[in-house]
Amino acid sequence: MIKIAILGYGTIGSGVVEVLHTNRESIAKRAGDEIEVKYILDLRDFPGDPMEDKVIHDYNVIAEDPEIQVVVEAMGGVEPAYTFVKRALLAGKNVTTSNKALVAKHGAELIAIAKQQSINFLFEASVGGGIPIIRPLNSSLTADEIEEITGILNGTTNYMLSKMTFEGLEFEDVLKDAQSRGYAEADPTADIEGYDACRKIAILTSLVCGQQVDFEDIYTEGITKITADDIKYAKAMGSVIKLLATSRKTEEGYCAMVAPFMLSQQHPLYSVNDVFNAIFVHGNVLGDAMFYGSGAGKLPTASAVVADIVDIAKHLHKNILISWSSGKIDLVDYKKAQSRFFVRTSENQEQVKAVFGEVQFVEVPEITGELGFLTEVMTEEAYEEKAAALKNIKQRIRVV
Repeated sequence: MIKIAILGYGTIGSGVVEVLHTNRESIAKRAGDEIEVKYILDLRDFPGDPMEDKVIHDYNVIAEDPEIQVVVEAMGGVEPAYTFVKRALLAGKNVTTSNKALVAKHGAELIAIAKQQSINFLFEASVGGGIPIIRPLNSSLTADEIEEITGILNGTTNYMLSKMTFEGLEFEDVLKDAQSRGYAEADPTADIEGYDACRKIAILTSLVCGQQVDFEDIYTEGITKITADDIKYAKAMGSVIKLLATSRKTEEGYCAMVAPFMLSQQHPLYSVNDVFNAIFVHGNVLGDAMFYGSGAGKLPTASAVVADIVDIAKHLHKNILISWSSGKIDLVDYKKAQSRFFVRTSENQEQVKAVFGEVQFVEVPEITGELGFLTEVMTEEAYEEKAAALKNIKQRIRVV
């Protein structure tokens, strides 16, 4: 019997309990032993809940109980999650978490402690929810040099942009809709400003390069400036707008960015809609691969957490090697990245051509008093220099 403790009995914590109960027999078979929830740590009581007798309020009970072999961190945030997780690892207890803020900030340190203790710190659910991506990067794709990871890593913003595309709504309207459906928080900043996706691409880049990538160093743009008119232009070009988190290996090093992009119908992420997530990976040997599925939600995320529990059960007292050192890597300046740019301006065609040279103009009959155009491929730096010479730019969206 493998006894576990769950920190936090909110959406993910209760989901883990539900998955363990629903698939109890098959999970035990795959783990090689039965898994029992001994404690649930939460500030609240849950009268009437089937697990109410498991609920405790003192973390010391878990930390000091030698029977607990696995701790599931489902609290969210950096503190007190970091303190609790570090203490559990130092006490020889395995840990799994879905907490991207914790992993992005302290992943390298916690992985190192787990290695020293011959135990495991696993975090499959921290990126992509129920989509397996951490484990493939750490095992299935280790023969490849990963040259690019590009993903739709936030279900809330993908739902909102899909809604704007299909229904022609403005940003504020789709935000209210997403909040009413529970897809967006009362304070949606982490999602709509791109911070959530930024932490996830930082984790993926750290795993790919084997060193610490600080999410604060990644250029990040959200979707708050995307309008219904932008969507109309995208449709006229046969494109869609998606919030992408991308990391590429260049001759100078790794370059990462989070921003809205216009995608053509040929792009593998073009048709990923609603709350779904997808991650595109390009390896120098493998070529292209796609991972697609439910990127968030109670049960999909809990499924990934339970998969980590099973993996831990299979490797008790044996560390699963994860190459991620605490040595920080300096990212290549995003201004060196190249793409085409879609631009909206109130200037005339002659002024646009004088600054940007040959461009492709995009017409949307119902939008008047402005021009939309597509530049040639250029660096971010070159675009900024040219844009400074052209007054009255209303919008700029990268195009791939």
